[in-house]
Amino acid sequence: MTAERPSVVVGDDGVPRCGWAGSDAEYARYHDEEWGTPLHGDRPLFEKLALEGFQAGLSWITILRRRESFRQAFHGFDIERVAAIGADEAEALMQNSAIIRNRAKIQATIANAALALSMVSERPGALDELMWSFAPPARAAPPASLAEVPAITPESTAMSAALRARGFRFVGPTTLYALMQSSGMVNDHVVGCARAPASGSTVGG
Repeated sequence: MTAERPSVVVGDDGVPRCGWAGSDAEYARYHDEEWGTPLHGDRPLFEKLALEGFQAGLSWITILRRRESFRQAFHGFDIERVAAIGADEAEALMQNSAIIRNRAKIQATIANAALALSMVSERPGALDELMWSFAPPARAAPPASLAEVPAITPESTAMSAALRARGFRFVGPTTLYALMQSSGMVNDHVVGCARAPASGSTVGG
């Protein structure tokens, strides 16, 4: 029987963080600077969507450590440039050991970019608006422990359905709840974490 992961850990710098951050320096930076911080913009949210899709079945730290390589390989996640990736370049991506060489995920990223482009070329901000429309109502207090942090919610299920209806792939409810956390649509920093909101403040979208 494995020990239950603590909800809060104190780093070598004395900062209490959510237990999932552990002792990894990159996880700590991501926890402190990104996770739960509101993120807007079609390109940044498309990047999150793509990276969360690549993460499916893997640990998030694996993606974080390769994020710069992903950015180089996918043109900084510029939606128009990713949508324009052709068969030869897609095949070259399959030979790029610095990223996750999964054909289905690579093809989905390109196809998703084309779908996103059809939205934002007509109305810049449309992808941002759509995704943020599923941010849940603010709640009064942060989760008391990691056990209270969900993996899926009605809002992430609804976002998944909306994106799938438009043809997007690798956008399951669990993947999208992780995106909601990482882009600050929800703030799941637990009680005792330095980034947990004060009791009584609003949390979420």
